[in-house]
Amino acid sequence: MSYRWGCQAILRRLSLKALRWSGLEPISSVQGILRGPNEDVGLSNFPTIAFIGGGNMAKAIIGGLLESGCPGHNISVVVPTQATRRTLNTMGIEQVSSSPGSREFDADILVLAVKPQKLATALPPLQGKLSGDTTVLSVIAGVTSDTLAQLLGISDIGQIVRCMPNTPSLIGHGVTGVYAADATDTVTVGMICEMLEAIGDVFWLDSEDDLDVITAISGSGPAYFFLFMESLSAAGVSMGFSEEVARKLAVQTALGAGRLAEESPESLAQLRRNVTSPGGTTEQAINAFLQGGLPELVAAAANASKQRSIEISKELAS
Repeated sequence: MSYRWGCQAILRRLSLKALRWSGLEPISSVQGILRGPNEDVGLSNFPTIAFIGGGNMAKAIIGGLLESGCPGHNISVVVPTQATRRTLNTMGIEQVSSSPGSREFDADILVLAVKPQKLATALPPLQGKLSGDTTVLSVIAGVTSDTLAQLLGISDIGQIVRCMPNTPSLIGHGVTGVYAADATDTVTVGMICEMLEAIGDVFWLDSEDDLDVITAISGSGPAYFFLFMESLSAAGVSMGFSEEVARKLAVQTALGAGRLAEESPESLAQLRRNVTSPGGTTEQAINAFLQGGLPELVAAAANASKQRSIEISKELAS
């Protein structure tokens, strides 16, 4: 299979090894390799993409695809609820159904976007029916490639790619960790790159086990920051601000700090020191955090998330 997306050339010549590297480098840093010079591309060159599940993450990816120029008639979605089907229709997706059929079995990319507890009902209709040319992109947390291959009746593990996006993907500012086996071909890797770049930054992982780490840092990470903003906002309310003002101050401060960290060449530690004058107010606050064991608490929380991800994988495999 060989496809080009929008006005950009899909990669054809790079090997998979050239796309994966140690140290977790964002895929956007090799964007010039993935995307060739501007070329006119017919709609027939877009891959067909089928979704099993139409929740928030599925809709985020679909929205990114549509904004990138993928025609709605190249996308199909299987969802059980009529309300979700109507929502997808309003997004421009006409091929929406309650059960999988030939469009899903023969799709170029089949996206599994159901919750782990729905596997028992979502995957059996697909077992043994997928085309050998179909790539399965799993957004299901905790379900390994081997488990998916067994449930789907797939013998070629190279057909399966796993990813872990996070909720900011809903607004195009997400982080997605991706793992593909060495057997996955380069054209497939290129297509997945283009799909997931539409919802944020993409990191390719050398080991499937690294998805547990991605889950602990960026997958669960937004909730950590929401909790901190929630706590900071509550502190503002306790000091006399209205909830509206305190929330705005906490959220805008988080946005500004994140943007500064993204654009500055300085380390996070140095950025913190830049705000912390000796004997000043910020130093008092930082000392309170350190005395309360904040760094150790964050490490423990992230490790707890990672361990739970590992446990879920074992539970689903048994």
